Amino acid sequence: MASLFSLSFVLIFCLCISFASATSVPYLDDLLQNGDFEQGPKPSNMKKTVIIGKYSLPKWEKKGIVEWVSGGPQPGGFYFPIPRGAHAARLGNEASISQYVKVKPNTTYSLTFGATRTCAQDEVLTVSAAGMSSDLPIQTLYSADGGDTYAWAFNANSDLVKVTFHNPGIQEDPTCGPLIDHVAIKEMSPATYTKGNLVKNGGFENGPHVFKNFSTGVLVLPVKQDKYSPIPGWMVQFAKPAKYIDSKHFLVPSGSGAVELIGGRETGIAQIVRTVPKQFYNLTFTIGDANNDCHGSMTVQAFAGKASTEVSFVSSGKGWFKKASFKFQADTSRTTIAFYNPYYHTKIHDFGHMCGPVIDDVSLVRVRK
Repeated sequence: MASLFSLSFVLIFCLCISFASATSVPYLDDLLQNGDFEQGPKPSNMKKTVIIGKYSLPKWEKKGIVEWVSGGPQPGGFYFPIPRGAHAARLGNEASISQYVKVKPNTTYSLTFGATRTCAQDEVLTVSAAGMSSDLPIQTLYSADGGDTYAWAFNANSDLVKVTFHNPGIQEDPTCGPLIDHVAIKEMSPATYTKGNLVKNGGFENGPHVFKNFSTGVLVLPVKQDKYSPIPGWMVQFAKPAKYIDSKHFLVPSGSGAVELIGGRETGIAQIVRTVPKQFYNLTFTIGDANNDCHGSMTVQAFAGKASTEVSFVSSGKGWFKKASFKFQADTSRTTIAFYNPYYHTKIHDFGHMCGPVIDDVSLVRVRK
């Protein structure tokens, strides 16, 4: 009896220690330590712009040729866009920077980071954490000012994960490679329903970290590059990212978040919902423009299983939206709700800045007989 009591006490004690360890990690929604790279190496650990020493960049571990650079014109005719601050890390041939982060095990986190190519058209950035990784083909510039921001999500497999940014490329100039100018992390809450709506996170209120001082939106990668979506409940389809936008920097039809379909026919967002075969449903959503000078005739294609509709409007890029809906009959117990933009769009006075129609307030309700 005494041994049974002792065993029970040990089990309870271990559970308490485990719970205390998990709850000791605060909710994360901010920059990593020195995530803006404004803390630079000591002058003695620099050779021009190249960092000398594995741990010379505060709070980061580096491998290979890594530069601590300032934004603006550079020798040789280059220009480094660093829109959120004054400094960034530039990853040369096969170089990387890493940082350990305390997290909650079995919890999904999203990294938000600025990444821009500086030399080659075929530059790739590999981001990894918790045993997962993804290659980002950053040769496409979605913002002409170099302010591209990406989100990438992962599921923590322990209470300490190593976040790494790596340049796998080899160029003739060994310093050539992507710029990393801000890195933030956010603990992602599970996608939830609102009362009466069969779509999870239909208002896109749950999304990745958005930088406060400057934002051109956050690029969310297709599901083949990111298994854990930074927009809980939703997955990005096809080859190009969708853009998560916030109400501080864009016109959002309601709430604090929405999605902009910027990649033309190469971008779509989708969610699989539970339905009852032969039951009728009504799918309602809001479309418009983000008040970001995105102009032209725009069309959104909405799908619910085999049923679909098209909604078109002419945008002047000044901020406008309208509601749309259509009725369909489910034929299976799982129905895919999806939205696509069949055309490519750019800003009125900036043809290098890709944009598109905005989706918000997605709602699916059962039609009563």
